[in-house]
Amino acid sequence: MTFSHPRIYVACLAAYNNGYLHGAWIDATQEPSVIYDAVRNMLAASPVAGAEEWAIHDFEGFGETRIEEYASFERVSELAAFLAEHGEIGAAMLEHYSGDLNEAADAMTDRYLGAYASLADYVQELTEETTAIPDTLRYYIDYQAMARDAELNGDLFTVSTAWDDIHVFSGH
Repeated sequence: MTFSHPRIYVACLAAYNNGYLHGAWIDATQEPSVIYDAVRNMLAASPVAGAEEWAIHDFEGFGETRIEEYASFERVSELAAFLAEHGEIGAAMLEHYSGDLNEAADAMTDRYLGAYASLADYVQELTEETTAIPDTLRYYIDYQAMARDAELNGDLFTVSTAWDDIHVFSGH
């Protein structure tokens, strides 16, 4: 996934309803009041006098999270700030939590365990750092099975941002 800076395209509905395409791309990481000021400036420059109504007609940089036509600028700004801070992993977390920003932010803050090539690599590192494993048993440990069990039990979960870029989180 190529990740871009979060922004929204806000269109003037008076212009749109009169056959004109008039709008502006706005940096969504700004404070809601700044976004609203940019919308007011776009409406003031409308080819239709007295334009007051607007709608979000496009967006980018939000990953798989949809921005609705009449989403509040508070919501847009909060999502964009989270994504600007966390990038692709933030987008993957929002997708994992179906757009629930609070859950995604809590997981990033409290449950993030790091990035690995696979969940089995994380489990192996954790096991070898916390358990003395005799050399005679070292090659008999099935880290893939341990990783699968940890995921199935809900102890761990992962989000992927690339083929070999797995982000591991505590499930509890």
